[in-house]
Amino acid sequence: MPTNTTVQHINGVNLEILKGTVSAIQADPELAKCRFRATNTWIDGSQNRTTVKDFFGAKQEMSHKQEFHIHADEPPVLAGEDEAANPVEILLAALASCVTTGMVAHAAVNGIHIEELESRLEGDIDLRGFLGLDATVPKGYTDIRVTFKVKTDTDNLAKLRRYAALSPVYNTLIHGTNVDIQIEQK
Repeated sequence: MPTNTTVQHINGVNLEILKGTVSAIQADPELAKCRFRATNTWIDGSQNRTTVKDFFGAKQEMSHKQEFHIHADEPPVLAGEDEAANPVEILLAALASCVTTGMVAHAAVNGIHIEELESRLEGDIDLRGFLGLDATVPKGYTDIRVTFKVKTDTDNLAKLRRYAALSPVYNTLIHGTNVDIQIEQK
């Protein structure tokens, strides 16, 4: 006699899969080690395209079900054609996406239902640093402000703030990371 099994979803997150992943990592911490990759190709002027297709995780090479392409350009004021978001806007998008994903997943595992969630991000950059006009001016963002609007029980807001702070992109930005750039002849 067939049995009906239902997979529990909270906030659209498949809890069976997520909890299975957590349990597997608890049993074998080596499963948690990942290496994500991206390749980038310059197109022309300020335009370039990043491709994401494979990564290392769960102690094996894995491929996405399709290649993903992220296009970048600059607005005309920075000599671009304005055909795509610029790289610092893409960084804001990465931050928003990562914090959102983490918040929703952690909320789901903890039984917190979210009906709606949106965010607005804003960052401050002084172009004198990037343009090399003033060595004392930072070359990147000096401040980023993120405001989330969430439709959930008021009691959940403090918990969601704690979950937001678990985001890898957020933590990379606030703590920094080692970046090694090498330039080689093609």
